[in-house]
Amino acid sequence: MRLPHRPVKGMKLLALIAAVALICAQAQTPAKLVAGEVTAIDAAAKQFKVKGDDGVSYTVAFQDNAIYLRMPFGETDQKKAARIAFSDIRVGDRLIARGPFSEDSKTVTVRTVITMTKTDVAQKQAHDQADWQRRGLTGIVTAVNPASKEIIMTTRGRDSKAVTVDVSGASFRRYSQDSVRFADAKPSSLAEVQTGDTLRVLGDRAEDGTRVKAEEIVSGAFETIAGTVISADAATGEVRITNLQTKKPVVVKTNSGTMLRRIDEQTATMLARRMRPQAVAADAPGGASIPSAPPGGRGFGGGRGPGASGDLQQVLDRSPQLSLADLKKGDAVIVSEAKAPEGAPVTAFSFVAGVEPFLAAAPRTAGEVNLGSWNLEVSGGAPEQ
Repeated sequence: MRLPHRPVKGMKLLALIAAVALICAQAQTPAKLVAGEVTAIDAAAKQFKVKGDDGVSYTVAFQDNAIYLRMPFGETDQKKAARIAFSDIRVGDRLIARGPFSEDSKTVTVRTVITMTKTDVAQKQAHDQADWQRRGLTGIVTAVNPASKEIIMTTRGRDSKAVTVDVSGASFRRYSQDSVRFADAKPSSLAEVQTGDTLRVLGDRAEDGTRVKAEEIVSGAFETIAGTVISADAATGEVRITNLQTKKPVVVKTNSGTMLRRIDEQTATMLARRMRPQAVAADAPGGASIPSAPPGGRGFGGGRGPGASGDLQQVLDRSPQLSLADLKKGDAVIVSEAKAPEGAPVTAFSFVAGVEPFLAAAPRTAGEVNLGSWNLEVSGGAPEQ
């Protein structure tokens, strides 16, 4: 039976147009996957604030009759997730959800959300760090072959060697410009990896150690510079230094994640002795011998060269905290940071003062200061969480 045609007029017509427009807008709204940490909860509005793994702050809003799931520690199968209530979710929990996304408000509206408790997140991080300690490698990229999906890197340490990294099945992350915390690393790709980058690789190695099948890749462009202080502002956390390599001023920013240390004179002299034993011994007052290890400790570098990264890290961990207010014009410092365009401010991962004896002993070629194996950026162990 054919229904009679009835014209739609006035407000009814406007309502119909609005409804159609809404349906079309919803159909055209792109879906987005958000994964990150819950930073705030609005129970009345049934919304979460989430710091995404990509560094963006999102609002996660829930549709009516939304489903909340909790994934037990160690499980990856969504079928193993248990139903929970909205009130069971806490700040610090990890969340993953997908739904229509509003770019303007950074809001994703979802029907189902999967969470992991803060405690389970910490347990997983400890598990991951142990895995990185056991199966992780660190090195410097010497070649990148996109066609074969391979990276060649030279590992650090006493048994340094060239390693071919198969990245065909790997996930990529890249350290941000102002942090070496793994939690702050951004999703990345093979295209961003460049010769000279520091590379962290998690994967299974061949028996001879020359190949590794990568599961995870973390890359970053780092450098270590030596300089002398021009001025320091403890209130803003900024220090202006003269780069001893370029002879140009550099603005160095520090933050809550920066390792600020001052090495005492004896320790700095011992580090210098590792770099140029004869020169430093000759400069010692009265020709006195200089010990190669700190009192109650083992030698710096452990026979692996000057300031080998693992031992140097221990040295700095034992050194006193540095207050920027105590810095004076002309103080020598060593700064580890992410590479930045020339003239741009840099954010320090480590900022170490009291290094005058070390820099005095550092070899110089055409005015360049050779810092040897002073590498603090992401040396050894597992990525920082």
